[in-house]
Amino acid sequence: MQRKQTVMQAGADVVGASYAIALVQLASESDELEKVHQDMDALASVLAENADVKDYFSNPVVPEEDKRELLEKLSKDTGFSQNTQNFLGLLVQARRFDVVDEIVTAFENEYCKITDTQVATLTSAVKLEQEQQFLIAKKLQELTGSKNIKLKPQIDESLIAGFIVEYGSSQIDLSVKGQLNKISNELVEAAV
Repeated sequence: MQRKQTVMQAGADVVGASYAIALVQLASESDELEKVHQDMDALASVLAENADVKDYFSNPVVPEEDKRELLEKLSKDTGFSQNTQNFLGLLVQARRFDVVDEIVTAFENEYCKITDTQVATLTSAVKLEQEQQFLIAKKLQELTGSKNIKLKPQIDESLIAGFIVEYGSSQIDLSVKGQLNKISNELVEAAV
């Protein structure tokens, strides 16, 4: 059973990547890559906040006309570009909305390659202000040499205070919890 799920996921990843590459090419050719990228971020947020959206668009019992009406409303509410609206309409028509998560992920990866953007996860004990995030991104940009940095903030109250930045295979731990663990490990090693 596990192998079957793995094979199915790999197939969804390939299909998602194909659609994402096509969308990146379309957006680049129409000089709307940044706008479509914003649209994909907004779509990811909508899907994360409400799993029923994906289920609705993927449901074969729901008439295509109903899906198109909801898609039009969603596009209007979120301010999607015409390219994004057309693309999502194509997914509905082709009955491939089931791979929308894979498309969003693959689009993000392609976008980052094209724009030399380093994606970093910023985990903090409390929500950081925009200015604090900007300073962290600027410092990370200096460290990595990347043209752009995209922070994905997360909250983990168990850190007590401070933050952890993860990018690529690297991690910078400036949390109180991390420092306490480091001291604890040093004391254990010293005792041995």
